[in-house]
Amino acid sequence: MTKSARTLYEKIWDAHIVDQRDDGTCLIYIDRHLVHEVTSPQAFEALRLSGRTVRRPDLTLAVPDHNLPTTARTDANGAELPIADKQSAQQLAALRTNAPSFGIRYIDATDREQGIVHVVGPEQGFSLPGATIVCGDSHTACHGGIGALAFGIGTTELEHVLATQTLLLKQSKTMEVRVDGELAPGVTPKDLILHIIGVIGTAGGTGHVIEYRGKVFEDMSIEGRLTVCNMSIEGGARAGLVAPDEKTFAYLKGRPYAPRGADWDKAVAWWKSLATDPGATFDKSVVIDAADVQPTVTWGTSPEDVAPIGSAIPAPESYADPSKQQAVKVSLDYMGLEPGTRLKDIAVEHIFIGSCTNSRIEDIRAAAAVLKGRKKADSVKWAIVVPGSGLVKEQAEAEGLDKIITEAGLEWREPGCSACLAMNPDKVPAGERCASTSNRNFTGRQGPGSRTHLVSPAMAAAAAVTGKLTDVRELTG
Repeated sequence: MTKSARTLYEKIWDAHIVDQRDDGTCLIYIDRHLVHEVTSPQAFEALRLSGRTVRRPDLTLAVPDHNLPTTARTDANGAELPIADKQSAQQLAALRTNAPSFGIRYIDATDREQGIVHVVGPEQGFSLPGATIVCGDSHTACHGGIGALAFGIGTTELEHVLATQTLLLKQSKTMEVRVDGELAPGVTPKDLILHIIGVIGTAGGTGHVIEYRGKVFEDMSIEGRLTVCNMSIEGGARAGLVAPDEKTFAYLKGRPYAPRGADWDKAVAWWKSLATDPGATFDKSVVIDAADVQPTVTWGTSPEDVAPIGSAIPAPESYADPSKQQAVKVSLDYMGLEPGTRLKDIAVEHIFIGSCTNSRIEDIRAAAAVLKGRKKADSVKWAIVVPGSGLVKEQAEAEGLDKIITEAGLEWREPGCSACLAMNPDKVPAGERCASTSNRNFTGRQGPGSRTHLVSPAMAAAAAVTGKLTDVRELTG
C-alpha cells in the first residue's frame, strides 16, 4: 500500500515497480542505461552466447572514458593514435564494436560529445529527473543531482538490464541530509560533501538513499548538486538525490535527448510532483549547519578521513573506537604522515583537476580563477586539468580558460577519467602526493603506492601554485 505522504525516493520507486514479490523484492523498470568500456564486454558477450538482443537499445548510451589516454588522440593528419596498453585497447575496441552491433548509440573517443559517462548523461539530457538510471560504475549516483534515481550495478546486472530493461531490487531506506544557512566564501559543494562524509562516516548511508535538502542545496547550481550526489556512495549510500526544480528544468531544456514541445510540458509537470511531500518521514535524518563547513581536505585513505584545512592530522588515540584507532594508524603509515602535522604543511608533487566529481565548466572556472596571473610551483612535478567532456572543453576554450591554465604552467588535456583511477597512463608515482578533485583516496587508487588528498577544484589550484595543501581563501581573500 502506497504511503499518503512520500519522499522523493519513494515516489520514483513506486512509479517504476513492474512486479512485487511477497518478500518485498521488486522488479523495477530501468529508464536509462549508460555503458562504458570497462564493465560491459562480458555482458555483451553473454548476450551473444545466449542469443539475446538488447531490449531497448534506444535507452542505452555507450561512451568510452576510463581507459582513454587524455593526451592527443589523433596525429597531425587526423589519424587516430593507437592505445599503448593492450588490455585498455581491447576493452575500448570491444565497446566500439559491441554498441553499434546491438543497435546502441556509441559516442566515439574522437567525437566532440565524448567524455566521462557521468558528465555526458546530464549534458546530453539523456539523464532526466524521476528516471531510474544505471551504469556499471559506482559513481552513477552522480545523476541524482538532477533528481534521477541513479546507482551503479555489476556486470551480471548490466546484462540483465540490456536484455530486459529491468532489475530485481529491494527498496532502500530513506535518509535526509539537511543543510541550511549559507556556505561561506571559498567553501564549495566539494567541501560540503567531504564534510558530510566526515560527519556520517563511510557507513553512515549504508542501506539508504540520501536526499539532500535545505537552503544550501536549493541555492546550489546543478553542477554543484551533481558533485554532491556523485560522492553519496563514499558515504555508504545506494544513491543520492536532490529534488528537481526550476534550475533543473532550465539546465535540461533544449538538450539533445530532453523531451520537446508538449512532451516537455508534460514531463515538467510530472517532475514538479516528485518533491517530498510535507509530512513525509525519513528513516534517518542528519542536520548540518552550513556555517560549520570550511574548505576541507582528506588526510587518510578513507573519504571519512577529512578535516578543515586549518587543522592538523588527528592522533589515533583521539578516536574512541579501537578499530578506528587501528585504521588511522595504518592509514597514516601509508600516507607517510605524523599526528599533529598541520595540513597546510603537507607538500604535494602532483595536481589533478578532473573526474566525474569535478570536471564540469563550473569546476574549470573555479580553478582558473585561482590560477589567473599565477604560476605553478617548481616543486609540483605535474599538474593536469582534464575537462569532463569535449563540450566542456570547447566551452572552456571559448572562455579562454585553457590559456589561463596553460600560462600558469598546468597541462590542458582531452576528456576522460584520467588520474581518478589507475586505469590509464595518468598515474601518481608511489610515495608521492596528489591534490586531487576526484572522489576516492583509497590505497593505490591513483597508482600503486600513491597518496591522495581529496580537495575542491579551487583548493587543487591553490596547491598547484604553492606546492602544498593551502587554504584557497589565503589566495582569494
